[in-house]
Amino acid sequence: MEGLLGVPATEGNQVDVLRNGDEIFPAMLDAIGAARQTIDLLTFVYWSGAIGRRFAEALSGKAGEGVRVRVLLDAVGSGDIDDEYVSMMDSAGCDVRKFRPVKKGSLGEVNHRTHRKVVICDEELAFTGGVGIADEWQGDARNEGEWRDTHFRLKGPAVDGLRAAFVDNWAETGGDFFDLDIDRFPDQPQPGTYVVQTVRGAAETGWSDVSTMFRALVTLADERLRITTAYFNPDDHLLELLCAASARGVDIEVLLPGPHADKRFVQLTSEQVYETLLEAGIVVWNFTPSMLHAKVMTVDGAIACIGSANLNNRSTQFDEEVNLVVFEPELVEVLDRHFAEDLERSEQLDLARWRDRGLLQRAAEKTAAAVKKVI
Repeated sequence: MEGLLGVPATEGNQVDVLRNGDEIFPAMLDAIGAARQTIDLLTFVYWSGAIGRRFAEALSGKAGEGVRVRVLLDAVGSGDIDDEYVSMMDSAGCDVRKFRPVKKGSLGEVNHRTHRKVVICDEELAFTGGVGIADEWQGDARNEGEWRDTHFRLKGPAVDGLRAAFVDNWAETGGDFFDLDIDRFPDQPQPGTYVVQTVRGAAETGWSDVSTMFRALVTLADERLRITTAYFNPDDHLLELLCAASARGVDIEVLLPGPHADKRFVQLTSEQVYETLLEAGIVVWNFTPSMLHAKVMTVDGAIACIGSANLNNRSTQFDEEVNLVVFEPELVEVLDRHFAEDLERSEQLDLARWRDRGLLQRAAEKTAAAVKKVI
């Protein structure tokens, strides 16, 4: 992975798995509340609602204490944020910016977004994963109003990689790279034993490091792949690699959203390849209680790929992403256990039944596929 990506892995990291809003939001708010020098927050989604207000109040409170607070919101993904929250943070001294505001006639800027989710406190404690700042993520995925997601708390040298992901997007807004009166760039402690590689994907046309990362992990898999993703739309090459892995004996299971998918059109593009996957011996599951938004891949019980990127062409070609590749069986064991627990609340697709799907469904899939080629 180092040779393919040119990104060195760091040692001595600690990574904690946080599942669903009941665990994720309190951990993030506690870290913000404990910050003494700096807070950097980057997110694709920041919507109006109770949790959005809590974050705005927490960030404003820290700015009022003299903590430098930088907030970077994707201009499209966070378009529904309440102006009151932005005004509150601005008035308190937070530096709030929008990533790539959309100008009239600039369709390219609409398409190329930052999908990264990063929070860094005091340059030493970081969070990343799939969660946005919105009420949809509150709760514990008990019903359709509580989305299922996974986020990660990180300490150690890999925090620097997440800082770089923030600064990379922040600098584009005209913000300073750093302030030597505030930023310490500390020698990171090594509180754990995890080996972590930080992979950034850029919003560009064509190949990206995220593409290389996914393809490499699928190609290197020897025994089993467990994939959880909110939006599954692999290009032909990645689809071929998945089928080839299954053909060489890799046990592959893919967990996707079910009846509560938030984007039906995107789900249709996934459903278009279900038959190909099932014919290749890949097991496909649909999560039934709520929208499934997690992005996790585990390989051979030894490696985890976690972060903001989905297995779709938006993440591999169009959006700014950041993922961690973690070489640690202990972490994979936790994630695989969560995967198994999610399967208990999921429906497995049957090849024979899927082949018998109706003409309306088939027509919708073809329409989605045709539209996908031109957007």
